Amino acid sequence: MFANIVNKNRFVCSFAIMLLVANWSLGQTLSQKIDAEVAKPIADFEKKAAPLCSDLEFIRRVTLDLIGTIPTVEQSREFVKSTNPNKRSELVDALLASPAHAWYFAMVLDVTWMERRADKHVPSANWKQYLRESLLANKPYDVMVKEILSADGVDAKTRPAAKFYLDREGEPHLITRDISRLFLGVNWQCAQCHDHPRVEDYKQDLYYGLFAFFNRSYLFTDAKTKQSVFAEKGEGDASFQSVFDPAKVTKSSGPKLFMRAAITEPKMEKGKEYEVAPTKEVRGIPKFSRRSQLANELARGDFEPFARNGANRLWAHMMGRGIVHPLDLGHGDNPASHPELLDLLAKEFVKAKFNHKEILGQIAKSKAYQRSSQVPKGLQDPKPEEYLVGAIRPLSEEQFAYAILQASGFTDAERMILGAKVEEAALQAKLAPQATPIINALATPAGQAPGYEARVEQALYLANNGQLQGLLAPRKGSLSFRLSEIKDAKLFAEELYLGVLTRMPTEDEKKEVEVLLGKKDVDKAGLIRDLVWALMTSIEFRFQV
Repeated sequence: MFANIVNKNRFVCSFAIMLLVANWSLGQTLSQKIDAEVAKPIADFEKKAAPLCSDLEFIRRVTLDLIGTIPTVEQSREFVKSTNPNKRSELVDALLASPAHAWYFAMVLDVTWMERRADKHVPSANWKQYLRESLLANKPYDVMVKEILSADGVDAKTRPAAKFYLDREGEPHLITRDISRLFLGVNWQCAQCHDHPRVEDYKQDLYYGLFAFFNRSYLFTDAKTKQSVFAEKGEGDASFQSVFDPAKVTKSSGPKLFMRAAITEPKMEKGKEYEVAPTKEVRGIPKFSRRSQLANELARGDFEPFARNGANRLWAHMMGRGIVHPLDLGHGDNPASHPELLDLLAKEFVKAKFNHKEILGQIAKSKAYQRSSQVPKGLQDPKPEEYLVGAIRPLSEEQFAYAILQASGFTDAERMILGAKVEEAALQAKLAPQATPIINALATPAGQAPGYEARVEQALYLANNGQLQGLLAPRKGSLSFRLSEIKDAKLFAEELYLGVLTRMPTEDEKKEVEVLLGKKDVDKAGLIRDLVWALMTSIEFRFQV
């Protein structure tokens, strides 16, 4: 009898504990769940992990990641001074709610989806305006992808979204490769000619299932308007052979995604495949469009590869690497570092109706994001995928260019001229002409995935470019102007280092500045120019810590 009572009590206690754990889990924010998942693979994670970064490190990091530039000196001072325990979360919310986020994230999506391709059929200005307006209107990620995959360039209103297809010249194999990479997180390019020899998951029939949405599509140029649009035939199979097959057996595939069944295509009587029959002068319109089926098949919450890829890319944007990394090499032999975390983020992305700001914000509020990049004593060779320390990562070309404009004070000077209530569009109209040459000088070649690559011509550009030197000229509101009016060497050093590197100078740096300013017959204007230039072109400025 006593044993039965004990067993019953044990059961009740166990059940109560399960309820408490379940309720605690339900009450957790996504950022807390993120931290729990990050910590799972490593015993005593919190004891081994780096502490949270300083307030100055955080404001620089999150401002770069959410609006693509560095904070002003005033913003940095106010943030450090604030005793509000929720100031980090509130800063994240404010940055995401600002128009500056939409302007910056439009640049991120442009580089991700177009990979700096030169304009061919749709001007970049129109495409970027489409992205900005979509983000300013809080258009969900899945809706944007549907619009891009549905656009053919015929309707003037939706033509900007057709840049994805048209500026790839409507080439079906290139489009197949890039849709698999950018929207599904798999690079099926090697499966065009055969099953991938080393990646079991990358099969030729999967490639041609996606290719079948486009094998009938082609670029059509209107003879009168000279405008190119994406056209489509009403017939044609996606046939293929493996180059490794000695029998050269020809196979074919209908349009399908991964292992889903192929889309059922209505049978058409020969000669009746078109609403409008194609000629050299007329764009044909088929009664059944394979391509038009893709958007709704791919960009949907119940299609796991789409949600996982989107979530993985948002994580990589904030953390410097994907949970699956490289981002377009998802397969069984390259598993997620934290599979349950990726599942969580994908589900939350769908739950948030593909609102990217919800995911970015929760990542930014996590301890994983806010870790210091300084390796703690006793921690030996932490791996990037462990997230024990914050990632040291290069600024993107866009971040670097706009950070240069802010550090030099060009942005502050323009904002002062335009007035306190200046709209983001008016400010960007002044900044973009200055930022674009810097971006172009540092950017990876067109058509390549974005990434950091130090090159000799970049160093020469930073050392000798007249435009950059011009940014250092003293004008009201600029850093050079502000420094010219400071007499105290300590305050001078603080303004300099906060303005460029978003940190306070060390004692040695203060002494160095004091010595330089104290030299007899010092050319203060020239010294200011040299000091600002030296910090703006330093390794510390080029990287995010």
